[in-house]
Amino acid sequence: MTGLHTVSGRALERRDVERLLKERAPYCLVDCELEECDLSRLDLSHWSFERCILKNAKLVGAKLANTLWRNCKAGGADFRGTDLEDAAFRTGNYSNASFRRAKAASTVFTGCKLTGADLSEIAAFGLVFEEVLLMSAKLPAFSFRKSTLRRLDFTQADLRQCDFRDVIFEECSLRDANLVDARFEGADLRSADLGGLKLGDARYFKGATISKNQTGQLLAELGLRIA
Repeated sequence: MTGLHTVSGRALERRDVERLLKERAPYCLVDCELEECDLSRLDLSHWSFERCILKNAKLVGAKLANTLWRNCKAGGADFRGTDLEDAAFRTGNYSNASFRRAKAASTVFTGCKLTGADLSEIAAFGLVFEEVLLMSAKLPAFSFRKSTLRRLDFTQADLRQCDFRDVIFEECSLRDANLVDARFEGADLRSADLGGLKLGDARYFKGATISKNQTGQLLAELGLRIA
């Protein structure tokens, strides 16, 4: 983002951010410390955060549309109910953060760590994940329909009732994920890791395409031998 005022290398509290907001201009915060800072319900639209620390920060109900996040550390941060429309998260650690009920239309996560993150009930039309770690993340009933997923790690993720119809998986992992009532009709799973599949889960892949090699692996996972 260009044309932003920059604040660099400072430890900030809510009152400091509110003071900046009074100037009515978006800011670029660089190398700033906002750990456990309460920024709930503030309008930070069009702001930029670069290499900032926001561990356990509270941003509940904040307006974060068109924000840019680069290589931030925000583990355990609370983004519940935030407006993230057109926001871009480029690298960074958001492990165990909560995005529950956030508005994430056209939001992009690239190269981020979202291990254990809660994305339940997120309004996500046009949300994009690329090369993201989603291990143990919560995404129940999330729709990925007709998208191409690249290098996503869903290991042990909660994917109950997710819609993967007509999805192309490129170097993704579904190992040990909870796939109860997920749908895969028309999906291309030939480059996905399906390890840890249980006998009861196999039916959820009805209508999907897998490789011959995967067929052998799945049969082995299910305790069957090919004679």
